[in-house]
Amino acid sequence: MGTPANLEHSGRRRACRLLAGSMAAALARGLRGAGLGGAGVGGAGLSGAGLWAAARPARAETATGATLWAVGPGLPLRSVAEALRRARDGDTITVAPGTYRGDVAVIHQRRLTIRGLGQRPLMLADGRHAEGKAIWVVRDGDLRIENIAFQGARVPDGNGAAIRFERGRLALRGCLLADHQMGLLTGNDGRAELLVEDCEFRDAPPPGASLPHLLYAGRIARLTVRGSRFSRGFEGHLIKSRAAETVIEHNHIDDGPTGQASYEIDLPNGGLARVAHNRIGQAAGTRNPVMLSFGAEGQAWPRSGLQLLDNQFVNRAGAARGVPVRVWADRLPPGTPVLSRHNRWLGGGTPVLGPQADRQGDDAGPLPAE
Repeated sequence: MGTPANLEHSGRRRACRLLAGSMAAALARGLRGAGLGGAGVGGAGLSGAGLWAAARPARAETATGATLWAVGPGLPLRSVAEALRRARDGDTITVAPGTYRGDVAVIHQRRLTIRGLGQRPLMLADGRHAEGKAIWVVRDGDLRIENIAFQGARVPDGNGAAIRFERGRLALRGCLLADHQMGLLTGNDGRAELLVEDCEFRDAPPPGASLPHLLYAGRIARLTVRGSRFSRGFEGHLIKSRAAETVIEHNHIDDGPTGQASYEIDLPNGGLARVAHNRIGQAAGTRNPVMLSFGAEGQAWPRSGLQLLDNQFVNRAGAARGVPVRVWADRLPPGTPVLSRHNRWLGGGTPVLGPQADRQGDDAGPLPAE
């Protein structure tokens, strides 16, 4: 389990570079437009003292008329929760680096961006939660959360999440979610859409009242996961999705040599799923020999189908035990399409794709060196 200090300094360099350029310019524009900017705001650097000194006012108007709320140590607004009490639809909240203990909140705004500046600010649960659900609860709307770290959610019913996403559309970019009973948990609103890009999910705690999944999407319209990392699960799954459409591409979904997760990807109700260009790996001590499971609980959506394209499946559990993919064809409608192209099964194990599978270009190989 990472310490708060480690989590606070473990941001992706790529996300920080992108955010540094865009947010320094945006903050400078907002402060100058409000008559608050001093010399060097745009070029002071996101982690420099000059930026925080210039950003000391709690709010600034942007060129579009929305409000930019600045949160940070030594600023008038010292918590995201306080900024949320003031923010209106269309506003942006920026969060300076630091550890924010017990900064829990319910987000009611219909349109909002919350963006960490520089090294990821850490939202440390510290024994607190919003509504017995999560550190942050997204009620409904079109939300963006970028470059924030979350750690340590615990609630009495065992489903404590970094973020509970109930309805609307949520885009999560460049964030870190570690040591939660349920990393990110959605509701079951059939119109909701969740996008996860360039994030990291890790370090599931020992289970309590429920299994700790790193990412659990309920029966929502669409889940998209791109460019993200999932590792070090414990008994729960790394990714579980009941969404009508699930897209998982260009990710590193690998429990590592010592992880103890169950499935790496669980799609229990089928749906339309595209799993492409990922590295998917299970540990020798896995709690379930299957890496990707499709349709284990039967169909919940009018259409189902699975595309597996150019993935690497790394089986550390051994050829006699590990199963890269299992399609539960007997629990899905007859003729459910399964397309498999150019996947590599490394370390042995035979995929179970069902009688309708269309396979081309798949091959097998030894475990890669680690």
